[in-house]
Amino acid sequence: MGRYRKFFYVGGAWVFLIATLFCGCVTRSQADAQARAAYLAGQKAALASMAEQGQGVVIVGPVQHPNVPWVAGLTLSQAIATANYTGHRNPKEITITHQDEEISVNPRDLLSGHVVPLQPGDTITIRE
Repeated sequence: MGRYRKFFYVGGAWVFLIATLFCGCVTRSQADAQARAAYLAGQKAALASMAEQGQGVVIVGPVQHPNVPWVAGLTLSQAIATANYTGHRNPKEITITHQDEEISVNPRDLLSGHVVPLQPGDTITIRE
């Protein structure tokens, strides 16, 4: 009788051990799918947040951060400062493109304090 009891204890322990090992396991493909779903959910939330704030402004030229989030009242000089202009000298030409319409801005006007408002989706091109 003792021999069978020992067999059931040892066998039961093995069954418990195997059950606990396999019940909580996640395969590599399941883990990848979960990670992908989490990434897409985060990306979707970020895009929704950006949509609430409006489109950004894109700056083409010597800047560290070419994508500047648009906020109400954003001006050209604020956008250039936010993008961190890295040119070695003052720009020769600045162009704002809004819905296929190009507007040239004299860089000297900006330096003298002229305020140029921007709109969501504008593209700013800076040439040295």
